[in-house]
Amino acid sequence: MTDTVLTEVVDENILVITLNRPNVKNAINSDISLGLRAVFEELDGNDELRVGVLTGAGGTFCSGMDLKEFARTGRPQGAQVLLREGTRKPLVAAVEGVALGGGLELALVADILVAASDALLGLPETRVGLFPSGGALYRLPGILPRPLIAELAFTGEPIGAERAHHFGLVSRVTPPGATLGEALTMAARIARSAPLGVAASKNLLRGCHGATANDFWARQRELAHAVFWSKDAAEGAAAFAERREPCWRNR
Repeated sequence: MTDTVLTEVVDENILVITLNRPNVKNAINSDISLGLRAVFEELDGNDELRVGVLTGAGGTFCSGMDLKEFARTGRPQGAQVLLREGTRKPLVAAVEGVALGGGLELALVADILVAASDALLGLPETRVGLFPSGGALYRLPGILPRPLIAELAFTGEPIGAERAHHFGLVSRVTPPGATLGEALTMAARIARSAPLGVAASKNLLRGCHGATANDFWARQRELAHAVFWSKDAAEGAAAFAERREPCWRNR
């Protein structure tokens, strides 16, 4: 772990992950890439943790790849493996300031995006001789209209949070400075749900992107068998009948 990625456990089961290079708007360098890898492994490997919240220090989320490091080393630090695989557990992104280039692609690893009303989201890579190569061109077609994606990628110009919300990229828009609080509220609501059911839902949402109908239904049957016959399913039914809060065991 490095001090470029900070963590804090909130309410026993929410892991807050903070990108901590505020002097460069949390640009992604090799230290952040390594730090995020370790933190994502901790989130997925710790049974006490239910959900992660990803944010940035200094009033901004992430300005993308550290171009100065790229110019010096010739190696991109976009954390491609992390951007491709993400986390198995739910992840909520709290976007203040900007989420640009690799920063937007990192936000897209999250399942839910909360953005400040003055936040900007974009893919400026073509303006510096590059192109979006961290998953945006794979994930965005399932969210945004293709012409809007083309506009973002070809011009490099960002869109505001309200427009992103209109098209479904952003789930909630908050006043500036309020995204982390809203993301934590969302995370707490997720943490109250049965972890096996949440994991199965995320597995289907992410794992069956582009799958055939037959593949989807086959995967759903497999997951349903494990979830519906779990101890948590029995606990959920019992808690409902007894009008009490369920006690999930993740099994």
